[in-house]
Amino acid sequence: MKTAVMTDTNSGIMKAEADSMGIFLIPMPVIIDDETHYEGIDLTEDSFYSSLTGGRNVSTSQPSPGDLMDLWDDILEQGYDEIIHIPMSSGLSASCATAISLSDDYDGKVQIADNHRISVTQRESVMHAKKLADAGKSAKEIKEVLEAEAYNSSIYIAVDTLEFLKKGGRVTAAGAALGSVLNIKPILTIQGGKLDAFAKTRGMKKCKQKMVEALKNDRETRFKDADDKHLLIGAAGSNLTEEEAEEWKQMLVEAFPNSYVYYDPLSFSVGCHIGPKGYGMGISVCSTDYDV
Repeated sequence: MKTAVMTDTNSGIMKAEADSMGIFLIPMPVIIDDETHYEGIDLTEDSFYSSLTGGRNVSTSQPSPGDLMDLWDDILEQGYDEIIHIPMSSGLSASCATAISLSDDYDGKVQIADNHRISVTQRESVMHAKKLADAGKSAKEIKEVLEAEAYNSSIYIAVDTLEFLKKGGRVTAAGAALGSVLNIKPILTIQGGKLDAFAKTRGMKKCKQKMVEALKNDRETRFKDADDKHLLIGAAGSNLTEEEAEEWKQMLVEAFPNSYVYYDPLSFSVGCHIGPKGYGMGISVCSTDYDV
């Protein structure tokens, strides 16, 4: 059985990396002033955030059914027997439900894993799926593993500006104005695919410290029985400089010295709602070993 692994760019995986890993990728659409662009294809991080902060009308969308099915058909025509597709969480987008509905026409050859993840935790799912596929597991078997491990993850995101949460209706205009005056930075969390408020602090430095404390608490409580080699720690950010990204990653390396730590930019689906200079972090636990 030859099983293909597929995901979307919300995983933080872009085309060149996907090609090198032998993973199939569908880019997420971004609408800028009624013109459709694709994450990692014809839209870079800098151009996306320049549009977002430059007063242009920016929104994200799910892949079109036609594009999704064309890619599935192409993969099967390449000689793969099955496909395991790992989209972003059904709790954050309708793209997962759309994929599940479309897969009904493929007689079980296309399996959709709804494991309630995005960004750094979604990447872990994709990496795990690839190892399972290389070991000969079927698409259905991989789906069952990923969904069984779905809630073995946690994400925290610190927002630098309340402007874009205000645009999305998640904070009032008055609340955003007050937050700006008081330098209040909210921390959001994703647990099981839902984006919720977690805490508020004064200044980004305290935000980052608060998030590290939260992730350490998850490690010591929810994931206390997990071996370090089964942990993946992801640092993430929205339009950070190389220096800012490296500093953030090193902060997590120091906090979790025995675990695998890496950095990814936050996907545009997240960045559209939080704006630039946001910081994110996530922890995932799975049965795959990671080398520090």
